[in-house]
Amino acid sequence: MRARRLRASLRGWGGVAAMAVVCALVAVFALCVPLSGTRSVDGQAVAQSARVKAEKAAEECEDPEKQTLSPSSADGDTIQAIKNRQGDKRKLIVGVDQNSYRWGYRNPNSGKGAELEGFDIDLVHRIAEDILGDPQAVQFKAIPTNQRIPAIQDGRVDMVVRTMTINCERIQDVAFSAPYFKTGQQVLAPKSSPIKGYDDTLAGKRICTATGSTAYSTLEADKKDGELPATTDISKTVPNQLDCLVRLQLGEADAVVTDGALAASQAAQDPTVELKGDAFTAEYYGVAMKKDADDLVRRVNQILVDYRKDTANGWQASYGNWLSATLGKDSEKSEPPAPQYLRTT
Repeated sequence: MRARRLRASLRGWGGVAAMAVVCALVAVFALCVPLSGTRSVDGQAVAQSARVKAEKAAEECEDPEKQTLSPSSADGDTIQAIKNRQGDKRKLIVGVDQNSYRWGYRNPNSGKGAELEGFDIDLVHRIAEDILGDPQAVQFKAIPTNQRIPAIQDGRVDMVVRTMTINCERIQDVAFSAPYFKTGQQVLAPKSSPIKGYDDTLAGKRICTATGSTAYSTLEADKKDGELPATTDISKTVPNQLDCLVRLQLGEADAVVTDGALAASQAAQDPTVELKGDAFTAEYYGVAMKKDADDLVRRVNQILVDYRKDTANGWQASYGNWLSATLGKDSEKSEPPAPQYLRTT
């Protein structure tokens, strides 16, 4: 890793090599007159420094699901700005999926004009009801997996509720709520496949993942560390996770690695595929928001506390309605533990 960074640094200085030689000869490097290209070099140095800091922060991170703020029902600047939207624009703008069966998808048989439905969608309506007093006061924006963080940072959405795993890399870019679902990475493959799970049976196999997904970063790290066979091909990535199922069906991939909760839903859509082996990680979904939207993070955390307590119309009811058919009636393994928050004193 350090060698690669050094080589990248040396390549960036290529355009000013002559200046560096002259400066070294006169031993007054600090007094040398910058030549054209210095700004680009400085920009590369700044970008590299930022990457190094981000990598260091991710390496030092522990328990990212606990790096969230304590609950509060107070309105701050972020929430007030949402409430101040006028007319038809007075809605909560939320990035979601529209292709994840039973999570966020359009059901043509619902009789509701193919409206978005699913476990994540239920949570969005609950958040809108709490903040704006109307569960339907939502503008849904379907975004691909690899656009979740950019959509938040660019202000295209107020939040993302899209089976988004809380991890150390992402908490450098966005703020997360407390976890609202527990899952883990798992292998999905055709029933006839010799693949048995996340093990040596993946040698020589083509694995599909979504670009920017936790699954891909896990595979990449494990292959580098020798925990995944060297011959496993992880180069097949797609913008949306559901596209991997299509690739599997077309024979363009041998297996899919994704969250077990999503994999189970895909197996329910296609009876020719199945989950192979147990989950090999433990992960948590969270609602993602802008880094500086503290009041919104706190409000969502308060909503989650109330949502989990509401046995009639809350988390348990939504699980029973959408996920029990694919994950089983026992929701205990999917319900996250009692949340822990950052100390604010």
